[in-house]
Formats: sequence, C-alpha cells, structure tokens
Amino acid sequence: MNYLQNHSYKVAFHSHQEAELFYFHEGKCTYLVGDRIFHLSAGDLILMNGLTLHRPKLFKDHAYVRTTIHFDQTYFKSLLAPMNMEKLVDPFTSLSSLHLSFRGEEKKKVEHYLTSMMACKDKDTEVASFRFQLLFMDLLSFLFPYYQEPFTQRTLQQTDKERHVQKVISLIETNYHTDFHLEKLEEELHLSKYYLSKIFKEITGVTIFKYLHQKRINQAKVHMMLNESISITDLGYQTGFKYPSHFSRVFKQLTGMTPEQYRKAVSDL
Repeated sequence: MNYLQNHSYKVAFHSHQEAELFYFHEGKCTYLVGDRIFHLSAGDLILMNGLTLHRPKLFKDHAYVRTTIHFDQTYFKSLLAPMNMEKLVDPFTSLSSLHLSFRGEEKKKVEHYLTSMMACKDKDTEVASFRFQLLFMDLLSFLFPYYQEPFTQRTLQQTDKERHVQKVISLIETNYHTDFHLEKLEEELHLSKYYLSKIFKEITGVTIFKYLHQKRINQAKVHMMLNESISITDLGYQTGFKYPSHFSRVFKQLTGMTPEQYRKAVSDL
C-alpha cells in the first residue's frame, strides 16, 4: 500500500502480476488502462487486473495525489473461499478495468478505510498486519454492490482526439500480433496517419509504435507465465516481431532484461 502519494514523475505504460486498487484523492490526471481513457476527479477509484497496460497522463503544475494497493488476488480468493465470497475479487481477475466514482458520504467511507489500513500498516506488528487484511477485505465488501451496478463512463467529457486515440489503442490491442503499420490505421479510421501519430503522442505521452512495442512485450511476459516451454523465437513471432533479434532488443530496452533472463527471474519466484 502506498498512501497519499503526492510526488509526480513520468510513468511509462507498465504492467505487473499483482492486482491494483487505485484511488485518486486530488489534482488532475487522465488515466489510461488498456484501450480505456478515464478523466479522474477526487473520489474516483480504478480496479484493475495489473497485467493490462496502464499509465497516468499527468499535467504540469497540477497535483497528483493517489493511494495505490497492490495485492495477490489468488491469495485473497483463498482467504475468502471458506466464506463463499471469492466474488469480491472478481473485478481484478478480468483484464478489463472497473472505474467507480464516490462523492459525499460514500467518498468519506472509502477514505476512512484507506486511512485505517494505513494506520495498521504503520504499526508493523502481527496483529496490525492481520487487521490490515481484514480492513482490506471489508473494503472489498463495501465496494461489492457497486461492482453490480452499471457505471456510466464519462464519454461526454471525451474530445474527438481522445475518441480517435481510444480507437487506435483498441486496434493495437486486437492486432498487435500482426504486421501492424500506420497505413492500417488510416484505412480503418479514415484519418491521416500523421494526424493520428500527432494526437496519440499528445494524449498518451508516447508514440504509437512505443505503445505497440510495450503491448507486444507485455503479451510476451503473459505468454511466458502461461507456457513455460515456449521458445523465445516462437514467443517473438507470436507477439508480432518478424525477427528474433529485434524481439530480444526491444524486450531488453523495455524490461532491462533479455527474454531468457526475465524467464529465469519469473521461474525463481
């Protein structure tokens, strides 16, 4: 748990094995999760699997105050199973994310849970750790009714540029493993590839091909976890790289390790 973080720094698209609960306290932030773009306000909460590429888009001279909780959903499912409440972690098991907004008294309740959890974390005792986990499961039970309600996304706040960028990301999400090129975007969206490149960088902070490479490497990491016997060469081909050397080079650029090193690191966990 990282509580009331207020420092801002450039965050690249990333993923991780742990599930994540992200709560936005104050400031200005556009959050990108997979092919979805969320404009956050104080009291907004995002529940995500963690394996889906995500990153905040920050704004100069604006605060970025948030609390994040990363956890092993398998562990908490095992704790909740005897009570027949594994469904409390359902939103974190899907690769799609869930965006909820809390205002007024409901917002105060969510923040009270976070404050109480942090108080337990600070005590650093066995009993405090136990209470921390109980509070977290109680928070999940508080949120559960909101999982069931359809949530209207703030599509009215999306500009034309953001809608175009969301379509580009959606196309990458479904076609990352193919011979992807900018002309394909022109054909699909009926917009100039130069215009799409410009607005993509403006909205996300990265280029289209940077995002494409990050998506491919992210999927390669997922494939490694699901299929330990797959060869590095096949892994590169399956995720859209024409040449094994290019795959290995991009993998190391984005992770700091070669595919072989990463596989060993994961297997040693």
